[in-house]
Amino acid sequence: MFAARVSARNVQRAARSFATVVESSGVKVAAVENGAPTSSLTVLVKAGSRYEPKEGVANALKNFAFKSTAKRTALGTVRESDLYGGVLSSSLGREHLALSAEFLKGDEDVFVDILTSFITSAKFTRHEFNEYVAPLISNDTAAAAANPAIQAIELAHAIAFRQGLASSLYAPAHPSIGLKDIQDYASKVFTKENIAVVGTGIEQSKLTELVNKAFANAASSSGPTSSSTRYFGGENRIEGTGPQTAFIGFGTTGAPSAEVATLAAYLNPSPSVKWSKGTSPIAAALPEGASVQSVYLPYSDASLVGLLVQAPTAAALKEAGSIAVSALKKAASGISQEELASAVARAKFAAASAADARAGVVEAIGAKIFSGSEISLASTLSAFDAVDASAFSKAAAELVKSKPTYVAVGDIVSLPYADELGL
Repeated sequence: MFAARVSARNVQRAARSFATVVESSGVKVAAVENGAPTSSLTVLVKAGSRYEPKEGVANALKNFAFKSTAKRTALGTVRESDLYGGVLSSSLGREHLALSAEFLKGDEDVFVDILTSFITSAKFTRHEFNEYVAPLISNDTAAAAANPAIQAIELAHAIAFRQGLASSLYAPAHPSIGLKDIQDYASKVFTKENIAVVGTGIEQSKLTELVNKAFANAASSSGPTSSSTRYFGGENRIEGTGPQTAFIGFGTTGAPSAEVATLAAYLNPSPSVKWSKGTSPIAAALPEGASVQSVYLPYSDASLVGLLVQAPTAAALKEAGSIAVSALKKAASGISQEELASAVARAKFAAASAADARAGVVEAIGAKIFSGSEISLASTLSAFDAVDASAFSKAAAELVKSKPTYVAVGDIVSLPYADELGL
């Protein structure tokens, strides 16, 4: 509790230093000056997989990052970044493509130019696609196919939402993506109204000035759209290698809620003390070798919450899965005031500690910057103060009453079906 209060105070102090989101040449800009000796920049583009017109195009665009532009070659980008000691990266989510740079304070003009040149003047050359990008796409797909946890989460999204958020973060094993598909997608998503720039260790006025210059001649249009998310639920099972794996969860629509985040914290079996089993209702009863992870994936208009269960055998997974389902049902029927207080504290601490890292700050801002919501980590934490026993039980009960999303990956002959776990 003390750690949670300390982190909450730190986040509230950080939140006060967040600048109000401003428009610079039509691009949303937010920055926090945290006094660190290094800075970071992230260009967020509403170009996640939910918006892609063809399966795998968003992943292909992510892997084209930092290749040749009108200003520099791919090798030139690497050399210039090395010269200034910076680190470049790109990542893809279901809603956003993120292009990021970390560097020494004072070099923000260089890295704003490097990041934004890909947005405004990428060449999308055929030889780079064939020699560099296509292998990266295949590597992403192969890595995902070899990881049963990733397979389970990807399939869970497909079952839960069917379209939009159901779109995979990865290309199919035999993609039919062409260079023209990537160029067309880039032309639709690389527009001012579809972009936000988030900086840490940078003054708002300085970042606004640089963004205004970088995007002065950028294209302007509304960008792609996605239909409102609906939750369906269902069951599926696929053959896989590695540990026997199952995802047991439920989905909600609408903005993420503190009650659902608190439920995820309540279900989380991770102990507070290393090597101990902790006090979670799940952890103490798990069979030897089995593991359970709490999953909470919030999006702009929906959330997926549940438990990822893994075990060395199908029998052990069935036992662990039954324990996980019992914990879900217990939450719906009501938990003690002490258990609720602990879950709220854990949820607040998770939100607060995430902001200690740059990725957490960017995530907190990025989730709200396009919607026009208040950008304050303090407001996120204060939402947990309103979670009482009635609100928690109601949220959990509504989830459990809906159709579950159940995915099994492994030996499908032996793995349990949803009804065998009590769903």
